[in-house]
Amino acid sequence: MSQEKILVSACLVGVNCRYDCKSKTSPNIVDLLDQGLVVPVCPEQLGGLSTPREPAERVNDKVLTTSGKDVTQNFHMGAQEALKIAKLFGVSKAILKSKSPMCGKDQIYDGSYSGTLKSGHGVLTEVLLAHNIEVESCD
Repeated sequence: MSQEKILVSACLVGVNCRYDCKSKTSPNIVDLLDQGLVVPVCPEQLGGLSTPREPAERVNDKVLTTSGKDVTQNFHMGAQEALKIAKLFGVSKAILKSKSPMCGKDQIYDGSYSGTLKSGHGVLTEVLLAHNIEVESCD
């Protein structure tokens, strides 16, 4: 019998898909990948955003880039596509990039683009939790 898969932020396994065209590779997540246990996704790309792209943060109920472009719809679309993938693979757990406006859990950047954190979840984290998928931060 195969082991259950874990949804992970693709940047954590070395995919250069972050806004700055870099990754945040986590050796522990790469070990899980090597064991065939993870399903990597980049929900921002799934939502139609390019890489590289302008940094974005959650501002109230919107996601805005540093220049003020509203990418909320892209974030919601990407979260829904990532949820579809999670369901296809039957995942019940996700390990996502911390502090991100898409993937952050418990703490995200506050929308001032100053590196200040506030309590809250990213868009994907909210969607996954609403569908009873456990979410952990990569920290």
